[in-house]
Amino acid sequence: MKYSRFSGQFKRDSGILRLMSDLGDALNRGADIHMLGGGNPAAIPEAGAVFRAEMEKMLADGSAFEQMIGNYDAPQGNAAFIEALAALLAQRLNRPLGPANIAVTNGSQSGFGVLFNLFAGRYPGGVFKKILLPMTPEYIGYADVGLGEQPIFAAHKPLIEDTGGRFFKYRVDFDHLECAAEVGAVCISRPTNPTGNVVTDQEMGRLCALTRDAGLPLIVDGAYGPPFPGIVFNRARPLWEEHIILCLSLSKLGLPGARTGIIVANPDVISRVTGANAIFTLAPGRFGPSLVTRLLQSGELLALCRDIIAPYYRRRSRRAIDLVNEEMADLPVRIHNSEGAIFLWLWFPDLPISSETLYQRLKRRGVLVVAGQHFFPGLEQPWRHRHECIRVTYAADENQVERGIRIIAEEVRRAYSGGA
Repeated sequence: MKYSRFSGQFKRDSGILRLMSDLGDALNRGADIHMLGGGNPAAIPEAGAVFRAEMEKMLADGSAFEQMIGNYDAPQGNAAFIEALAALLAQRLNRPLGPANIAVTNGSQSGFGVLFNLFAGRYPGGVFKKILLPMTPEYIGYADVGLGEQPIFAAHKPLIEDTGGRFFKYRVDFDHLECAAEVGAVCISRPTNPTGNVVTDQEMGRLCALTRDAGLPLIVDGAYGPPFPGIVFNRARPLWEEHIILCLSLSKLGLPGARTGIIVANPDVISRVTGANAIFTLAPGRFGPSLVTRLLQSGELLALCRDIIAPYYRRRSRRAIDLVNEEMADLPVRIHNSEGAIFLWLWFPDLPISSETLYQRLKRRGVLVVAGQHFFPGLEQPWRHRHECIRVTYAADENQVERGIRIIAEEVRRAYSGGA
């Protein structure tokens, strides 16, 4: 069977394919796998109870369930959900946002696929433009969504700030950041997957001004940020202007199976996303929006995030850091400041083996992490640092996290001591 050249990008090994395959294998194999690599949110009982109660209300409410499963939404997404979300965002962001500023997608990943290909690729006149990542490491899922044959990302190394003890923080290196002619858009996540970094309000202000002055869109991946799920452990002011494209998700509320992504942008961008929805998927799914619309309208969703979800992850983050400090007290591990999201980013300076080799050794022992090199799309120059880091989730079962960190410590210790 013969395939197009385009098909080749779905055959090659990619970080996101490996991650999701590992996740599926772990779910199938059960208790013998410590899934410390995946992006699944934690199963928080209080959150689950809220969503179960909403589902029960829907089942008891005449034909609400049948309407949810029996009808397509418009390509822009569920109208009631969009109206409720527009009202919330207009209030929270203090901007005149309306339904024309919002589109729903079948998960954030498909939304990024559309957005990145709107602004990266061949432009009229022949110039090829890319998405600029002002700071790496960045989300593993960005790397392979370009539909052309050329790479669509350009990226910058961060500044590394020592924040005391074993901790460090990545910062945007503004002295070397510029929006050159080949840049079609700028993208940053906040909080950042994989590191838990929350780009400061000052850094966001500078990125906003830089892109506004250059006439470029600023894509902000807020899958873990405010207003929901709000997994942020310090102050972070949400920001929106006409040139900002804010991407949200229902997944990290505890609804990854609902596959609901949200794009907040100017109406012209929304019209193009809506067109892509119609062409590629007919319409986004109704389940996630139907389940949370009433919770948005009543304010219960934000209360759930503030009172249950964010404190839960803060506790889990602190416990995971304590475990790393206990199990790796004799190792030169560095921990990125845990400021949000659901991961620890561990750096092992001068690690004698690559993070890929460490990943393979851990996998043989039933511990799945993600090797660091997958999180640097668009960074062309060699940098040893990217092969010295791993991403570890603390959202998994607490016993799995504890045992997994212990095994990671054993394998890293063996690597530093020269063990094969």
